[in-house]
Amino acid sequence: MPVASQPLGRRERNKQQKLERITAAASELFAEHGVEDVTTQQIADKADIGTGTLFLYAKTKGELLLLVQNAHYAEALERGRADAEPIPEALDAVMAIVRPIVECNRVQVGNGRIYLREMVFGDPSEPHHGQALSIVVQTEEAIAAVLTKRHVVSDGDAVKLAHIVSAVMFLSMAATVNAGLSVEEIVQDIRAQVSLLISR
Repeated sequence: MPVASQPLGRRERNKQQKLERITAAASELFAEHGVEDVTTQQIADKADIGTGTLFLYAKTKGELLLLVQNAHYAEALERGRADAEPIPEALDAVMAIVRPIVECNRVQVGNGRIYLREMVFGDPSEPHHGQALSIVVQTEEAIAAVLTKRHVVSDGDAVKLAHIVSAVMFLSMAATVNAGLSVEEIVQDIRAQVSLLISR
């Protein structure tokens, strides 16, 4: 007989509700103004909590951005995996994984670039940072699975090649010179580079 999950206690419910309010407030303010033009005090005020409480959930604006964006990037990866599944050609399947991630990153270009910076240079002991890195690992695993399934390379080489594709995607999205490019231009830039790797 399955064990019924225990309902959350009042304290846990309060913590969950605060986290949801913080996430919603930060998400709205970051989308409207950009991370750099929003203060932690504004987020705390909008979430109706004190700044001290806010810092229990995230110590910096960068961590708040990771908190907000991780769910969006995870959803983008899932969409990419689903889109890639029926595609027989390896390059097209890899790009089906890449496109939703680029689209997610470019919703607000400044925020997208800061998210990538936080992912690389953020505090590795911070849980939201760990979640962001986990999404990167899952993305590489999805790309490696595509390369293996389409018999492009062996399993070991697929992992290495997926890591390179991930680096290409990251640099194309993060590069200052690409800040003004559209989603389609970024995707085509990545595709041109990845095509050289996959068609070798």
